[in-house]
Amino acid sequence: MKIALFGKNTTDVVIPFIQELVDALYNLNGVILIYQPFFESIRDKIIFRREPLVFNRQAEIEHEADILFSIGGDGTILDSVGLVGDSGIPITGINLGRLGFLSSISKDWILPAIHAIQTGQYQIEKRTLLRLDAPENLFGPINYALNELTVYKPNVMSILTIKTWINGEFLNAYWADGLIVATPTGSTAYSLSCTGPIITPDSETFLITPIASHNLTVRPIIIRDDCEIRIRVEGKNSEFLVSLDSRFEKVDHAVELIIRKADFKINLLRLVDKNFFQTIREKLNWGLDNRN
Repeated sequence: MKIALFGKNTTDVVIPFIQELVDALYNLNGVILIYQPFFESIRDKIIFRREPLVFNRQAEIEHEADILFSIGGDGTILDSVGLVGDSGIPITGINLGRLGFLSSISKDWILPAIHAIQTGQYQIEKRTLLRLDAPENLFGPINYALNELTVYKPNVMSILTIKTWINGEFLNAYWADGLIVATPTGSTAYSLSCTGPIITPDSETFLITPIASHNLTVRPIIIRDDCEIRIRVEGKNSEFLVSLDSRFEKVDHAVELIIRKADFKINLLRLVDKNFFQTIREKLNWGLDNRN
């Protein structure tokens, strides 16, 4: 088995868990490929039985890796999506962060998880991506997002008027701090904190959620994911901000955004004893009686 490891920043607290993962993979006679910046940050802290292979781009693991382990939190998984791209390599996350809706393997469950993967006790979930079609090249070749695209104001004093069309039909002019267009996966991310609903990953929908709307009757809306979403922003500022997951750019107010479903999906590896509803219950503490 060939395993790619991707991570970002690490602390001394998590080094023992990374060592445990590396040792377990070597015990399986696995081939380890490590994202080079991550390797440079841990090479003096981790004992490698043999020199691992390193990579920097999708092309270097596309036909080499069987699975990619994202080591960190949900933000690390979002960054790994740009590396995996349309290669089809399954991603699974080891959660060294906090909440972790996407990073489903806790740091205390590394060895059982590797055993489960080795014995085929996992499933592959295909997750929809959204794609920013216009303006072209705003985010280079990685013009897609697993969670959401967000439009938001450039400073605390401004307010935006965000005009939105669905398949050419006018939806609304949002007076708000911003607007989120989320995938079902992203419904448990930024949109959730803005009172958006939770959507099951296989629902084939997009979610449009205003951020701090100045019209209290405006609510999130769910649409089919084969729709084209067009956004035009007005306001006192000459620019506004656009983000795709964890990446953001400044955009001139004259620019129109066009959003569609991407033509490929990301494969997330899920252990068989975990499912979406169980994750929701655990992460949001549903069903717990917290009364004294």
